[in-house]
Amino acid sequence: MEDELKPRFIESLRRNNDQIREDRARTIGEDSELIYRRRVEDIELKIKRLEREQEGLIDISPLDKNSLTFADFQPEEFVQKDMELSLIIRNLKIQLEVTRKRFEYLFGKTF
Repeated sequence: MEDELKPRFIESLRRNNDQIREDRARTIGEDSELIYRRRVEDIELKIKRLEREQEGLIDISPLDKNSLTFADFQPEEFVQKDMELSLIIRNLKIQLEVTRKRFEYLFGKTF
């Protein structure tokens, strides 16, 4: 009966260096891949949210359906905010492209 049970602790102590290195490499690789994948997804989400925000800037609704007056539209603020968002989105898209390529290189998987 004792021969049938294999104590995990004793087996772990008996592992050779190759087995230990393989286990550590697998663990480190899995963790790193998961974190890298999350970072790529976070960048994608930021881009989507900023693009929605930028599109929202051009939604200048009148005060009511019969009005031709727009509610508190400030052209200077609009231009400034639109330019800022454009640059942030552009930089995030570059970061996304670089991060995806690096992920594929490091982990041998397409994103």
